[in-house]
Amino acid sequence: MPTDAADRQVWFVNAAHLCCHYVLLILATAVLGMVAQEPGRFGEGYGPVLALGTAMFVLYGVGSLPMGWLQARFGRRALMGAFFVGVGGGLVLAGAAPGPWTLAAALAVVGAFNAIYHPVGTAMLVEAAGERVGRAVGNNGVFGNLGVALAPVLTAFLVTQAGWRWAFWMPAVLVLAIGALYLREPVFDHHAAARRAKPFPVIPTPVVRRAVVSLLLMAAASGLVFNAFTLLLPKLMQERLAASPGLLPVVGVLAFAATLCGGLTQFSVGRLIDRTTLRRAFLPMALALVPALVALSFLDGWIVLPVAGLAAAAIFGQVTVNETMTARYIAPALRAKMYSVRFFVGFLGAALASPLVGFLHESTGSQAVAMIVLAAVGGVTLLCALFFPDRQEELHPERWATPAAHPAAAE
Repeated sequence: MPTDAADRQVWFVNAAHLCCHYVLLILATAVLGMVAQEPGRFGEGYGPVLALGTAMFVLYGVGSLPMGWLQARFGRRALMGAFFVGVGGGLVLAGAAPGPWTLAAALAVVGAFNAIYHPVGTAMLVEAAGERVGRAVGNNGVFGNLGVALAPVLTAFLVTQAGWRWAFWMPAVLVLAIGALYLREPVFDHHAAARRAKPFPVIPTPVVRRAVVSLLLMAAASGLVFNAFTLLLPKLMQERLAASPGLLPVVGVLAFAATLCGGLTQFSVGRLIDRTTLRRAFLPMALALVPALVALSFLDGWIVLPVAGLAAAAIFGQVTVNETMTARYIAPALRAKMYSVRFFVGFLGAALASPLVGFLHESTGSQAVAMIVLAAVGGVTLLCALFFPDRQEELHPERWATPAAHPAAAE
């Protein structure tokens, strides 16, 4: 455990990010075992059971909106403590659910408390990181991606070895244990950390407006793509590479391998954006995403794995850039509220993922159409990346005060 208070803060925020994304994806793999181990109890197939997670994703998104204001009233420590306790408790209830409505309600509890993480945790991370925001956000993204990557492989293992209920109970123990350690940690003085940081520059209003419009549109589009892709990935691997029911653990390993590419990208992008403008880091990933998703709509066999890895790299790498956009263009006093709005908009898109994937699979019997829909949404992300400001002042904030930084200056 790091001895510096800021470093410990970063590690707890990173651990929370892993938990946040892991728990959201338990159902996506557990459903493959639930329909086999308890047929008919929760639904008559993959699509209806997966749709039981809809309330979880809706509350995960809608609940993020008031978090910037709640943290000002109750404090970040109290909210992060509630995150660990609430998410862990919701998982315990989900594992004990006797039927579909109780399972949906328990998952809704998980989603409501999970909504705390991104608006509050990201603001905590940025302030504790100091001047190396890109690096800290990139590392934090790796932890979130690790949660996404571990969810299918560990859930598949627990489902096959202990039953689907333990796929919820074991993560619950881990989340509650981390929460107990966090609550024993002395309070981190983020106000003192903010006072030690360099003054935030005065950025011209038209530039900020352009950045915020791009960021919010991008958040809605990328939120849907991110969540839908991570939800459908285990089923995609099962359809294209491991169709036998006895190969469920293999499905988890394949999904892990694909999403691992996203983690490596976030690690690299986090370091890259400390040295270049955000748009220049974003564009290559936005350009790669659409053809990769289109290809996944028709490819079959082992070629699916590297193409899925490319899509994961583009999707997860974009997340690191998006979160740094807020840190570079929004003053610290407004940052937590802006993260609340940004994640609310993003997770409105994400909330559509579960019913959309379930409906399209139920209607067509495969993931091909879903991939085409995601490719179209990915095109919106590309347009937003092109519209986002490309300003060298991002790397040298003191230049915002010069005449060249005036809104009328060429981009």
